[in-house]
Amino acid sequence: MARLALERAPDTADPGRFLRSVPAWGALAGWMLCVEGAALLASRWSPATVALVHVFTLGVLGNALFGSLLQFLPAAADVPVRGGTRAAVALHAALNVGTAALVAGLCWPSTGLRAAGATALGLAFAGLGLATLPGLLARCRRGLLQAGLSLAVAAGLATAALGVLLVAGMGGGIALSLPRWTDLHAASGVIGWMLALLVTVARVVMPMFQGAPEAPARAQVAWLLGVAAGLPLAGTALIMAGQGLPLRVVVATALVSAASAGLWLQARTRKQAPGPLFAAWRLGFVALGLGAVAVAWPGGKATLAGVLVIAVAFPQIVIAMLLEIDAFLGWITLHRRCGRGLQLPGVQSLLPVVRRRAVLRLFALAGLALALAAFDGRDLPARVAGALLLSAYLALGWTQAGLSRAVRGFAMAHPPR
Repeated sequence: MARLALERAPDTADPGRFLRSVPAWGALAGWMLCVEGAALLASRWSPATVALVHVFTLGVLGNALFGSLLQFLPAAADVPVRGGTRAAVALHAALNVGTAALVAGLCWPSTGLRAAGATALGLAFAGLGLATLPGLLARCRRGLLQAGLSLAVAAGLATAALGVLLVAGMGGGIALSLPRWTDLHAASGVIGWMLALLVTVARVVMPMFQGAPEAPARAQVAWLLGVAAGLPLAGTALIMAGQGLPLRVVVATALVSAASAGLWLQARTRKQAPGPLFAAWRLGFVALGLGAVAVAWPGGKATLAGVLVIAVAFPQIVIAMLLEIDAFLGWITLHRRCGRGLQLPGVQSLLPVVRRRAVLRLFALAGLALALAAFDGRDLPARVAGALLLSAYLALGWTQAGLSRAVRGFAMAHPPR
């Protein structure tokens, strides 16, 4: 199992600024559902629906994954991140300004805003690649952790490039089959970038935080190779010949295998009382599995699959881990500010289990409501789901603020000697 190296961890403000941005984007997603209702869940091709998708994938999950990578790579994967605080500030600005411009350009159709958003987002992912890939590739032979993270970051770059291409196609700059390229863009982002990152990091964090055994190395190698080869091959069949079935098979197989493996590992946990993180991940794995069923369903249920995977499964898993990382960042801050010889409050004291459980239960309730609203198709369930989602992300923001107050208060009461 990987060991955490606190001396290599970055300034806590670097990942922290990304993690603190997550609640605002999640609250925006909830507010959009409250206002628009079932119209946002009716068709995947509606511009407002595409905007909502990117609020989740870039605003919520993008910030969480960028921030987590900046913390995880040096502290747990022994991979240096280039650029330090300046790079983190630039990446945060590019990611969030780009997301805001793209979402606005989709909600209030504007070619200029979409182009500006795509440019900024392309720079954000390119910057992430420049900051992380040299270190990752230099250490790829050390193990699955570095190899899997390399694949995920490379897929993130490919997803961003496809997004820029799609925005150019929407603006009439180039001739594209938008449905085909959109499917490839979505599959690259969901499977190659987000799911590959989750599967790779889970190899470390599930044993560390949940007491689960490590995933069998051969199985994980086979999964990563399947994604690395399957996505480009299936994507080529889709773009060149219009054959969508191979890509659906790759996506459904990747989702159901990751979900099944996660539940299998959790069933073998060594902890007697696993806690809220365990429960949130289990719900996330179940939602991933149901998303795979929706993808594989005859005729496809794209909107339901998108809700289950992007709005329910990934947030359940990522937000639960975000709370752990945030509390750990608070502890590192005190460790660095207050000096040695002082008894610091533990991570569990800074963010008690009862608060984490309350927040994650709100997310579970919102996730269930979202899934039911996508299945039901009526206006009221969608608005209720939006209200619950808004409440969950506001609760997350309030919890993060409380953690910051606790860290600040302890630091002020115990200045360094």
